[in-house]
Amino acid sequence: MIDIFISGGPVMYPLLACSVIVLTVIIERIFFWIGIDRRRDKSLVDEVLELCQDGDWESVRIKTQASKDYIIKILITGILHREFSMVKAMESAAAEQIKRMRKYMGIIDTMITVAPLLGIFGTVIGIILSFEALGSAGIEHPQVVTSGIAQALITTAAGLGIAILSVFPYNYFNSRVEKSALAIEKYATSLEIVYDKLVSQRESKRDQK
Repeated sequence: MIDIFISGGPVMYPLLACSVIVLTVIIERIFFWIGIDRRRDKSLVDEVLELCQDGDWESVRIKTQASKDYIIKILITGILHREFSMVKAMESAAAEQIKRMRKYMGIIDTMITVAPLLGIFGTVIGIILSFEALGSAGIEHPQVVTSGIAQALITTAAGLGIAILSVFPYNYFNSRVEKSALAIEKYATSLEIVYDKLVSQRESKRDQK
């Protein structure tokens, strides 16, 4: 592997940097999503919505004070601002959570684009060196151009390999963000409906009196 790396020429060093950066981000995102999954508590979310139907805000506060579920945090933000603008409060909290989920995704996206371009750059350099060697040695010594051709092929393969292997986790992480956004929208809408129904019931009782 070291010999292949050296044969690839100077472009292999930025390609190595790209691979290290991508691998670091992928590992960080894997641990991030593992943490998200561990903190999820769907049963507590459903329980919170049931308590909100009765307007039992104190019980909601007690039950959720130790929760680290991102959906719970968004719902609690809406509940705390229920008298002013529940929807906007939840939208702001949701945007913050989505921002956390998309963190470093731009880096992977950039590496997917840059790595093949670096590979092509290395290919061009290798071909130029091959033609220079061919011009110096003459066509009767074609073996002198093999190093330049090898450099061209190695950098192209390395760049494509980094990009291909980065696409799969990138698409997976994007799908997780989209799935989480749908879950946020679902539960935020449910809370909004529950609260509007609670307010309507209170107004009806007030009118009856």
